Amino acid sequence: MSNATEQLPPLSPEDFRIFNALSERMNQFHNYFRRSWTLLWTACETGRRPQNMTLKQFLNEGLQFAQGLTNHHGIEERFVFPYLAQKMPEFRKGKGGGAAELLRQHEEIHAGLDGFAEYLNECRRGEVEFNLGVLKSKMETWGDVLWTHLDQEVKTLGAENMRRYWTKEDIQAFPW
Repeated sequence: MSNATEQLPPLSPEDFRIFNALSERMNQFHNYFRRSWTLLWTACETGRRPQNMTLKQFLNEGLQFAQGLTNHHGIEERFVFPYLAQKMPEFRKGKGGGAAELLRQHEEIHAGLDGFAEYLNECRRGEVEFNLGVLKSKMETWGDVLWTHLDQEVKTLGAENMRRYWTKEDIQAFPW
């Protein structure tokens, strides 16, 4: 396809829809993660759970968020990213600093997410008493990279970037 810096002609609305489809789909998943994070973070910031949620429901919300994000990233890394990496350097694996930024972000997110999930599991099992301050400390180390990642990944999959690497026919033949 074309050079990443080459100016391309405007897309028709139909072509934009085709080239932007993966970004739209990804944004739907990411909106779930944004809503869950916001619910959890707001409770930490205000010092209280949402009024309509029991502690058990709140813990389960956090654990579902963690499991959902882990599953989402697993699918991306096993299926979506390797396919896209055929033409897009933004999704290529590498060692250490050679890995694509989106993959490095996954690693940074999971470095914090794993401790977050473990804390919530310990609370659910009754091993430790739940504390919103502790939960906040488990979230603040990876919150910025999570939000950057959610936005950056959607932008990377947007029509203007996708058409630099793929044809309409390529995109319509994606296996997902």
